Amino acid sequence: MSKVLYIKANIKNEGESRTFKVSDSFVEEYMKNNPQDEVIVLDLYKEKIDFLRPEDLGVVFGPKNEDSKKHPVLKYAYQFAEADKYIIAAPMWNLSMPAILKAYIDYVSVTGITFKYTEKGPVGLLNDKKAVHIVSRGGEYGDAPYEMGDRYLRTILGFFGIHDIETIAIENLDVAGVDVQGKIEEGIEKSKLIAQKF
Repeated sequence: MSKVLYIKANIKNEGESRTFKVSDSFVEEYMKNNPQDEVIVLDLYKEKIDFLRPEDLGVVFGPKNEDSKKHPVLKYAYQFAEADKYIIAAPMWNLSMPAILKAYIDYVSVTGITFKYTEKGPVGLLNDKKAVHIVSRGGEYGDAPYEMGDRYLRTILGFFGIHDIETIAIENLDVAGVDVQGKIEEGIEKSKLIAQKF
């Protein structure tokens, strides 16, 4: 049985979010094919996520022990490390991602939990895991220089040791004359195909 962490980062609800229409379809298809797996939904806008404070740094960068798992600053890092697969649903905002997702990643990026430092440099601790990033965009960006959200996620996940990463991008949703519903339906169909092999 795999543990799947479904990370949702959009201030809009399911009915309004174009990203969630695709990501929820992905999860539904995934569960249809993997009923034995556990999906944990983490809606970042419903969590009490704030930016890290100076007093948190000692906990984040200090030594870890069994009691560390009980520390509120580390709970997201441990939860992330315990998952086998990750579904990250977040729209492109201002060429990147919602700030709350970056704040969450700061809580997840913890030495001794998701990566460690060695004499040869940092080493990821989350090997043999996989992730999918589902993103909606107003225009067409692909992997061009203006697209910084997906590239950042791929980089930080790779830093953690996660290299098996898929991206499902639904683009041009704010372009005049575009069949938005058609684009979303295309994204849903693509997401279902990827979910069957995820």
